[in-house]
Amino acid sequence: MVNSRSLNCWLFLSRMETQHIFLSLSVFIASVSAQQVEERVTFSCTEGYEFHVDEQECKDINECDTLPDACKGGMICINHYGGYFCLPQNALITINNVDEEHTTNRAPPPHVPLPAVPVLRSNYQITSNQRLISVQCPVGFSADKFNICRDVNECVPSSPCQHQCYNLPGSFLCQCDQGFELNPDHLSCHDVDECLLSSYICPWQCVNQPGSYSCICPEGYQLQGTRMCQDINECVTGPNCSEDQMCWNYFGGYRCYPRNPCQEPYVQTAEGHCSCQSMGACRGLPPSIVYKYISITSERSVPADIFQIQATSVFPNMHNTFRIKGGNEYGQFFLRRSSNISAMLVMSRALVGPREHVLDLEMVTQNSALSYRSSSLLRLTIIVGPYAF
Repeated sequence: MVNSRSLNCWLFLSRMETQHIFLSLSVFIASVSAQQVEERVTFSCTEGYEFHVDEQECKDINECDTLPDACKGGMICINHYGGYFCLPQNALITINNVDEEHTTNRAPPPHVPLPAVPVLRSNYQITSNQRLISVQCPVGFSADKFNICRDVNECVPSSPCQHQCYNLPGSFLCQCDQGFELNPDHLSCHDVDECLLSSYICPWQCVNQPGSYSCICPEGYQLQGTRMCQDINECVTGPNCSEDQMCWNYFGGYRCYPRNPCQEPYVQTAEGHCSCQSMGACRGLPPSIVYKYISITSERSVPADIFQIQATSVFPNMHNTFRIKGGNEYGQFFLRRSSNISAMLVMSRALVGPREHVLDLEMVTQNSALSYRSSSLLRLTIIVGPYAF
């Protein structure tokens, strides 16, 4: 027979044990449930990024600092999301940077379940089993239906550039057509006045045009190619000289000279050659005068060899001397003896045209043993053109 007090005590103990077992089971279930909820999230960065444990996010690697000689041949290294660019030094680039605090999204609270999906969030990739993940892409990128940040082609359908637009990852590059330069806004272009770049771009006159320029030549010249002024030979194209005149072309024009330049007491014996036929009438005068013509450009650099005088007849044991007999009052010329039979006329001072110089160059031939002395005169007309071309 069981004592009723003992039965009550056993029942009380049984109830206590049952409660203890139930409590232990509850704690175990809660512990298991907590382990499921607190499952760890693993972060794996895409190429070009590294994971920062303290900040719990992936950050871009600056390859321009970490890679030695990242760009070759004088190219500029420009770091960008997940990589870098090597661009010429004269490239103009517009890159929209975004603060890291705007591109970094912390994981939402862990109480909302989500299937495991790899997502490219801003600059890094997250693999999560139980997280609600939102995507905010950097400027120049937008998320597609798979929550992958894709580059936005800013050049289409409406280009922000005035001329040429080149899409870049996360940005774009504007370039101007030839003859134009980018404005400070890096979008619009302005014309380059090539005529102001150099005073030597055209030989005479430069005319600026949108995106280009053109050269104009003065009268007496024609444009050769795009930048060269070539002298027009008016003696070939149609001179206005009379029949008793000869046409002489010079730089920028022409002149008419008499076909017979001889004056008394000289008579013409050949083209440009005058001789004295009477010894009595030519006493004290050279027995012959030869007429020559040359043309030079204005402001020619000096010293410059411009004409060679040479004896036409050579006799044994004869000594020749050369001198400027007339027309060199300001000392712009001198004769440099080359040999016994020749000398070079040198211009020592620059001449500004248009102008004309007439020089008398004398050659004296003598033989002391034979007591022989003779002279001949060359009358040289130098026509200086109006321009330096």
